[in-house]
Formats: sequence, structure tokens, C-alpha cells
Amino acid sequence: MKITDSFELLKALKKLELLKNERDPLWWPNSLSFEVVVGAILTQQTKWQKVEKSLENLKREDLLTLESLAKADLKNLQSLIKPSGFYNTKAKRLKLLCMNIIKDFGCFEKFQTEVSREWLLSQKGLGEESSDAILCYACGKDVMVVDSYTKRLLEALGFCFESYSQIQEWLMDGIERNLSGISKLYGNDYKLFTIYSRFHGKIVEYAKVHIRANKVNIEELCL
Repeated sequence: MKITDSFELLKALKKLELLKNERDPLWWPNSLSFEVVVGAILTQQTKWQKVEKSLENLKREDLLTLESLAKADLKNLQSLIKPSGFYNTKAKRLKLLCMNIIKDFGCFEKFQTEVSREWLLSQKGLGEESSDAILCYACGKDVMVVDSYTKRLLEALGFCFESYSQIQEWLMDGIERNLSGISKLYGNDYKLFTIYSRFHGKIVEYAKVHIRANKVNIEELCL
């Protein structure tokens, strides 16, 4: 089977039951919580298993809240998130982001409903992928996250894009044009951000197994 659009890709991935034992209905652990914001910064250039160690350290010290991180001692914060790597830079950016959220929104709940992609991209250390992860998984916005796994998988399938935004547009367009088909596929009228979150999760879980070094195995997808 030749995959022609993102709806076909979603169907092919769903057949593999990749999220059968997922940790969260939206795939990202503790979705729609402040923890996602922290994780989106800590996971930059590192593996999620290392991020989990940092998150556990923060939980143990009762620092996994917006207000406590904004007030946290920088050196202590650097020590606690050390497992995630680049801890000096990440600690500074995380603390600054928390301070700016409080300054501009007052609380996390208001941030969830009012934050824009432009605001996130204006924050130090937040690029397109991290910003979209926060919008989708922390705020429940209708945004599809694009990462390096997504890019490599699409290239292996024969698609060529020049930018992050082109990949994102292609992914979202195929989904939004086929919402009735997706409802039949799932047997449920999921909200759009739920579809995007699970779609991204399926891509990542597939890639963990089938992308190795310079080789991408797409055989299962094209059966």
C-alpha cells in the first residue's frame, strides 16, 4: 500500500496498535498539566528516560509547580535536573519561562487557555517543536507536533518538505479533511487535539523501533 496523505499514515500506524499500553490517553505522561511544560524543555537533546529522573527529583522536592519553580534556587534547580543534560542552560530557561508565565498570565490555568504560539516562540529556548508540544499536550490546542522522527519517517515514505511548517501543514491537512473517516476508524468523535496527540505518539513509538542510525524500516506501514 502506498501512503498518499497523513490520514493514510494514521490508519497504517493505528493498525499496529502502538499505543496499546500508553501511559496517558494523550500519550505524553500527565498531559494537560504543568508537568508537560517542564518536560518539553528538559527533553530537548536528550532521552525521555533521563527526563523522568529529573521530574522525579523535582517532585521529591515539591518543585513541580509553576510558582515553586519560578522561585526556586537556581543552583538547586540545576542539581535536580542534572540527569537531563545541559542542566545549567535548561535550569535558567525553565525558571525564566515560569517567571514570564506568572508575569503575563498569573497562573497556569489562564496560561492554558490564553497562551499563543507567538508568545511561546518569543521565550528563550523554545523552538517550534517545544512550543507545539506545550500547546498540544499541556494546553489542549489543535496543533500537531513535528519532530525529527516525523521528518525521517516521511522522507522514508518518499515525501520531501523544506520546513517544519510544511510538514506540519501536510500532517494537519490530511487529518482535518478526513475527520469523518477518523471517527469511523476510532469509533469515537475525539477532539482534534486528541487525534493530533495520539498521531504524534504513534509516530514516535513506531520510530523508536524502526528507525536505527541511517536506516528507516517502513515495511510494516506499507503492507
